[in-house]
Parts: sequence; structure tokens; C-alpha cells
Amino acid sequence: MIPYATATAGAEALGRPLSWAEATWLRYTSATPDYCLYYLNSVIIMIAYTLAPLPLALLELYGPAKLTSPYKLQPKVRVSRAAFLRCYMDSACRLLVLTCGPLLVVSYPAVKMVGIRMGLPLPAAGEVAAQLVVYFLVEDYLGYWLHRLLHAEWAYDKIHRVHHEFAAPVSFASGYSHWAELLTLGSPAFIGPAIVPCHVTTFWLWFVVRGVQAIDTHSGFKFPFSPTKFIPFYGGAEFHDYHHYVGKQCQSHFAPVFTFCDYIYGTDKGYRYQKASLAKDN
Repeated sequence: MIPYATATAGAEALGRPLSWAEATWLRYTSATPDYCLYYLNSVIIMIAYTLAPLPLALLELYGPAKLTSPYKLQPKVRVSRAAFLRCYMDSACRLLVLTCGPLLVVSYPAVKMVGIRMGLPLPAAGEVAAQLVVYFLVEDYLGYWLHRLLHAEWAYDKIHRVHHEFAAPVSFASGYSHWAELLTLGSPAFIGPAIVPCHVTTFWLWFVVRGVQAIDTHSGFKFPFSPTKFIPFYGGAEFHDYHHYVGKQCQSHFAPVFTFCDYIYGTDKGYRYQKASLAKDN
């Protein structure tokens, strides 16, 4: 709960007038317990996971083949409406009921301990951007090794194979995984905020942006006008689509976001060989 009863009290405590966003935040949160603000993250995640993939899903299901095929990474594969619905329902249940919800509940004491703050002032845009960069780098490095571990024979057969049921990934498949995988690969997302504590609004934004990035990576489309091509070392849908296409035997693209871990540790050779072969054939 934010310890300011009025905007005037908040301004006096900060030594300056409140911004419009801060005044709005104060009105919304002044009587709201901190744990409610933190648990709201699960609602935000589910809204983002439901709405962000919809345009890509509709394009996949109803877009004319002549228009969509040039941008589809596996143009011969068309996922049915029933498969899309099953993918969403299964992953939403696992994400909210089995992993995201319980993980948020359990992690609240730790989040308070490391210093995730709920009050005023709100963070500046530069602070938010810098923290998000740190979170992406930390999560990408840890995610690389955990994903690589999931491709060990036992872990793949018992856990990771569920995610690879979609050999041609679609937008909703970003969260389609065994519950143990969701816990395993979801945990690194909390490490960055633990190392560099942030405001709860940045915490919300981090999980939304990371979720949208995962949706983009699993979209199955490569658009020439995508703004992600300006992000240095960004893997994107093309790199990850190869990983799904090869499946269990794949030893490329274990990192969830960027390409430098796969380059440094030599796990991008299969992908680079395929790209070179395709270029030679063309």
C-alpha cells in the first residue's frame, strides 16, 4: 500500500509536483495492498497471451495463400482451427493454473525481499529501458543453457517433446509446453529483476514484452517490414522455426531471444549450414 493519502502528500514527500501518470498511479493504488498489485501480473500476462497472437492466428487461418505464403517459413503447412483452439486452451490452462499463478504466489515474498517497489516515484523511461535490456540478456543466457539441457534425451522425451509437437510453430505455440518446462524456462525471467530490482510497472512490462517476443519467435512468419530486424543479434522467427523443424535432433538455436550464445558455443552450425545450402541452390 502506498503511504500517501493524497496527491499533495505525495508531492510533498517527493519534493516536486506529481506527473499525470504518478497522480493516476496514486489514485489507483493508494488503498491497494502490494500483493494485489504484484498478483495482477498474472492477469496482464494472460491478456497479452490471448490478444497479441490473434492477428497472426487470423492471418494463418484466413489469409489468402497467395498473400501469406511468401512470408510463411513453412508455407506447405497449414494449422487447422481445431489445432489453434487446442493449442490456446491447453497452454492457457498450463500457463495460468499450473505455472504462472502458483509461481507468482510463491515468489511474492522473494520479490519484496529483493526490492521490487510499488510506490512513487514511477521510473523514468531511460531507467525502464536499461532494466529491460539487462533482463533480456540475463534471461537469454540462462534460457540458453536450460533449453539445451531440455534437449538431452531423457528431458526431451519426458518434457520438451510437448513443445515440439508443433514442428511448424504458430503464434499460440509460444506457451504450449509441458508444465515442468514452463516452470524451468520461466524461472530465469525472475532472475533479472532479482539482480536489478525495478518498479512493479516495469515488472509488468517486462513479462508482457518477453511474452510478445516469444510469440513473434513462434509466429511462423518472416516479414520484411518487421521492426525486430533492427535489434542487434535478434534471432527471430526464422532462426527458431529451424529449431522446431528439425526437432529432437536439433542442435541449433537454444537461446530464446538472441543469437550470440549459439554463435559463441557453436550451436548455430546446423542453421548456418542450411542457410548456405539454400543460398547455393538458389
